[in-house]
Amino acid sequence: MIEVETITRKWGNSIGITLPKDELEKEEITENEPVLVLVIKQNQTPKSTFGMFKNKIHKSTQQIKDELKKELYNE
Repeated sequence: MIEVETITRKWGNSIGITLPKDELEKEEITENEPVLVLVIKQNQTPKSTFGMFKNKIHKSTQQIKDELKKELYNE
């Protein structure tokens, strides 16, 4: 998992982001590989950010915390 601060850029009719090469290499992410991106505007509060998942995640908070801990710390 990588955490990178980046700037959005116009890309055709869309907006795109770029990820640093060294971070991609570290995580072994290659071209055309599916990834999940969580977008948080810098001025957003945690409540507004995580409130968007209400009724979309059917796991307990503890289950989510355990999964995050397992991924972040390879436990």
